[in-house]
Amino acid sequence: MDQFKGQPRLPKFAVPKRYDIRLKPDLIECRFSGSVSVNLDIVIATTFIVLNAAELSVTNDSVSFTNRDSSKVFKPSRVELFENDEILVLEFPEEIPVGLGVLSIQFEGILNDKMKGFYRSKYEHNGEKRNMAVTQFEPADARRCFPCWDEPACKATFKITLDVPSDLVALSNMPIAEEKIDRNLKTVTYQESPIMSTYLVAVVVGLFDYVEDHTSDGVKVRVYCQVGKANQGKFALDVAVKTLGLYKDYFDTPYTLPKLDMIAIPDFAAGAMENYGLVTYRETALLYDDQNSAAANKQRVAIVVAHELAHQWFGNLVTMEWWTHLWLNEGFATWVSYLAADGLFPEWKIWSQFLHECTAGLRLDGLAESHPIEVEINHAREIDEIFDAISYRKGASVIRMLQSYLGAECFQRSLASYIKRHACSNAKTEDLWAALEEGSGEPVNKLMTSWTKQQGYPVVTVKVNNQNLEFDQSQFLSSGAQGEGHWIIPITLCFGSYDVRKNFLLQTKTETRDVKELLGSQIADKGGNSWIKLNVEQAGFYRVKYDELLAAKLRHAVEKQLLSPSDRFGILDDTYALCMAGKESLTSLINLMGAYREEVDYTVLSNLISISHKVGSIAADAVPDLLDYFKQFFVNLFQFSAERLGWDPKPGESHDDALLRGEILTSLAEFGHDQTLDEASKRFQAFLEDRNTPLLPPDIRRAVYVAVMKRASKSNRLGYESLLKVYRETDLSQEKTRILGSLASSLDPDLILEVLNFMLSSEVRSQDAVFGLGVSQEGRDVAWAWLKENWEHISKTYGGGFLITRFVSAVVSPFASLEKAKEAEDFFASHPMPSIARTLKQSLERVNINANWVQSVQNEKSLADAIKELAYRKY
Repeated sequence: MDQFKGQPRLPKFAVPKRYDIRLKPDLIECRFSGSVSVNLDIVIATTFIVLNAAELSVTNDSVSFTNRDSSKVFKPSRVELFENDEILVLEFPEEIPVGLGVLSIQFEGILNDKMKGFYRSKYEHNGEKRNMAVTQFEPADARRCFPCWDEPACKATFKITLDVPSDLVALSNMPIAEEKIDRNLKTVTYQESPIMSTYLVAVVVGLFDYVEDHTSDGVKVRVYCQVGKANQGKFALDVAVKTLGLYKDYFDTPYTLPKLDMIAIPDFAAGAMENYGLVTYRETALLYDDQNSAAANKQRVAIVVAHELAHQWFGNLVTMEWWTHLWLNEGFATWVSYLAADGLFPEWKIWSQFLHECTAGLRLDGLAESHPIEVEINHAREIDEIFDAISYRKGASVIRMLQSYLGAECFQRSLASYIKRHACSNAKTEDLWAALEEGSGEPVNKLMTSWTKQQGYPVVTVKVNNQNLEFDQSQFLSSGAQGEGHWIIPITLCFGSYDVRKNFLLQTKTETRDVKELLGSQIADKGGNSWIKLNVEQAGFYRVKYDELLAAKLRHAVEKQLLSPSDRFGILDDTYALCMAGKESLTSLINLMGAYREEVDYTVLSNLISISHKVGSIAADAVPDLLDYFKQFFVNLFQFSAERLGWDPKPGESHDDALLRGEILTSLAEFGHDQTLDEASKRFQAFLEDRNTPLLPPDIRRAVYVAVMKRASKSNRLGYESLLKVYRETDLSQEKTRILGSLASSLDPDLILEVLNFMLSSEVRSQDAVFGLGVSQEGRDVAWAWLKENWEHISKTYGGGFLITRFVSAVVSPFASLEKAKEAEDFFASHPMPSIARTLKQSLERVNINANWVQSVQNEKSLADAIKELAYRKY
C-alpha cells in the first residue's frame, strides 16, 4: 500500500463515470452519514483501488466492488485511510479484471466549522440559534464529504439524494426529481447532473427565503438568503438573469443547466464559489440593501456575480485539466466579469477600474517569491496558496493584453470555438492558445508562453537618442535586484496625441527604432504636446521607465489633463513602483504626485490615495521629523476633490463620485485632518440618535467610522463603544464588515490590542476577523505580539484554508526593518506550517523591500526641501 503515499496524483487504474451519493446530515449533533456507489471503468487489471478521502470514517465491511459482466462481488482484504495523503486505499485478495463495475462504500463524517468540505454555518431564526449544512469543495475538499476521485480531470455525472428534516430547504446542483416526506424527515432526490468535476458538486440544507426570475430562454434563476432578507437578493437576481443572456451571446453557447440558484451563506471563507447550478456566496457578495449598502457594495455584488457566472462556461463546462491551469478558470472569469459589468452598467466606466486588478498583479509579481501563472502543484495542500493575485489578477491582465493585441472580435470568435471544442471535458493552457492562434493567424503560443511559464514581468526603459527611441527590457523586481526574465512584449506608443501611434513586438533585450516621421519636431517642441507615452491605456502587463526629458514632458501632460485617465494612472503607478525599487527618488515621486492635485477620475485618485498611505508609512519610518509635512502635503492633494464632492450625495451624481467621496474622506481622516474629524464626529452623533438620518449615507460611513476611531483611545472609549453597539445591532453583513475594517484605525496601541482580541471573540464570524487586521502604524508591534500569542488558536481555527495566509501577510508585511524580518522568520521556523510557506516568504520579502526603501529615502538630500515646499504650496 505504501507505493501510493506521497504521490501528487491518483493512480490511473480506474476511471469514475457516475456517482450515486446519499447523504444524511444531522444539524443538531453536527455529523453526517452517507453512502456512495461509483460506476467505474477499470482500465488496468488491478488488486488496488485508490481514491481520495479525508476526515471520514469508512465502514470497512460496507466496501465492495461488483463486476458488471459477471456480477461477481469483490470484497477488499484491507481498507486503509492515509490521512496525510488524503487517500483511501482498497486492497483486494484477487485481481479485478478490466471492465465496468460499481464500487460501493458507506461512511460517516463531521459537519466541521472550518468552512470547507461539508460544514456547518450558524444563523438565527426567530431568536433561536440554528445550524445549516453547506458544502465548499474547491479546491480539493469533496473528499471530506464522500470518497471520490477528487481531481478536476476525473469528470463524472452525479445523482444526489438527501435525507433532511422536512421543514428545511435542501438544494443541490440540479432541480428536484422527487421528494418523499415521512413525518419529520424528507428524502429529496435530484436529477442527474451533466458531466462535471467533484469540486463543483454542492449541497445546502437550511431555512431560506428566495426571489425568482427566468431568463428569456426559460432558465429558472433564484437568489436564496436568510429568512427576512429576500428583498436584498433582487439586485443580484437582476444582474444574474441579464448576465446569463450576455454570456450566452459572448460564448455562443447557452447555459447548460435547467436552473441556476445563488445562495448567501453566513459563514463562508472565500467571496463566492461557482458550483454548477448552485453558486454559494458570502452575504456581502450577494445581498444589496438600498438603504444601507454603499455604491462600492453594489459594484462588488455585480462583479462577483458576473465572475461566478462566467465560470459556468469557463471552468464548469470546460474545466482545467489540473490545478497548474487554475489561472485559466480564475484569470478568465476575472477579466470577463468586467466585460459583463461594462455591458450592464456602462455608466460605471468599469474598465478603468480594471487597472486596480492589474496593479495588484504587478505588485505581487514584482517579488522574487512570486510564482509563474502556471505553477507546478505536487500536493493538495499547495493549491490554496495559488488562489492569489497571480492566478486571478495577472491572469486577467495577460488575457486583456492578448485581447487588445488580437482585437476584440477575433478574440471572441476564437474563444467561442475553444468552448465548443472542449465542452464537457478538460483543457490546458495550450488548448486555449491553439484556438486563439487558429482564429487569429498570430503566433499566440510563442507570444504568451513567456507570460505564463515564467514568473515576473519586464520594465521597458525608453530614451531618446537623436531621432531614435531606444528600448531596453529587463525583469522588474520591487527589491531593485537584477532579474533574469525575457519576454515578447506587445509595445504600444502614442506621440503627443492619441491619433499618432505605433505598435510593435519587442522580442529582443534591446531595440532602437527610427521614429523620425512620428516624432517630427516633437523632441525639440517645448509646447504641451511633445509627450511620448508607452503602454497606451495600460493594456500591457509591464512597467515603463522614461528618461528625464520624457518623464518631465509626461508630468506636464498629466497636469494639463492631456492624457487619458488610464495613462495618468499608469505613469503614477510605474513611478511609484520604480521609487520603491530604488530606481527613482522619492523626491521625483512626490513632485509627480503634486501634478495630480486637480485629478477628478476615480480610479486615478483611488490609486493616488493608496500610494499616499504607503509613502506616509515609509516616511514615518525613514524621516519621522518630516512626517507632518508629508501629511499636510497629502491633505492638500485631496482637498480639491473633497471640496468638489462635499459630504452629501448630489442628485444624479455619477457612480464614480459616490465611490470617491467615501475614499477621499476616509483618507483625510487617516491623515488626521481636523476639519474632517470634527465633521465626522457630528454626523456620527446624529446617526447614533437616529439610524435613518440623511447625515450618514452608506457611502461615507466607513470614513466616519475611521474618523471616530482616530480619536478613540483606552481612556476615551466612547466612540469605540458606540461603534460596537452599532455592530451588535445590525444584521447586515456589509455594515458589520465596514465597522470591523475601521476599528483598528485607533492610534492607541492598548485599544488596538482590545480590538484584535475582539476579532477572535465569538461576536465576530471567523471569516470576518481578517477585516480587523489593518492596524495603524502605531499598532504594528502590538499586532505582531498578539499574533504570536494567539498563533496556536489562529492556526487551529484557520489552519485548513487560505484565510490563515491573510493573518500572516497583514501583520508581518507592514514592517520595515531587517530585525523584524529576522524575528518573524525565527518565530515561524519554530511554528512551521506548510500551507503558509509561500505567503511567509512573500511577507518577509516585503519587509526587506520596505527596509531598503527606508534606507534610500534617508539618503536623499533634496527630500526635506521638496516636501516642505509641496506641503505649503498655494495652488
